[in-house]
Amino acid sequence: QAQFVESGGGLVQPGGSLRLSCSASGFAFSMYAMNWYRQAPGQERELVATITKFGGSTSYADPVKGRFTISRDNFKNTVYLQMNSLKPEDTAVYYCKGGSASNWGQGTQVTVAS
Repeated sequence: QAQFVESGGGLVQPGGSLRLSCSASGFAFSMYAMNWYRQAPGQERELVATITKFGGSTSYADPVKGRFTISRDNFKNTVYLQMNSLKPEDTAVYYCKGGSASNWGQGTQVTVAS
């Protein structure tokens, strides 16, 4: 079964940066687009970024455009989310998912606060 292990979260000051990593296994990683989601306190989980299987095309939710960059390394079966100019409203648990997987990993907590 597909498995996703997110890492790299933590506490960061507003305006700071973090780089999240997601290690995927259990499916043909290079054949699928990959996605980052987040769930803020008291909010629903939302899609924040998508990358095509070869990494040639990306898309972002409006609140993170220009600040976040999704990338992938198909050799390492890993997808990344570089987050710059972080804002308090970016505080959330961040998740990675792709393929036809219906399961979620544990996510990684990102807290943006002064």
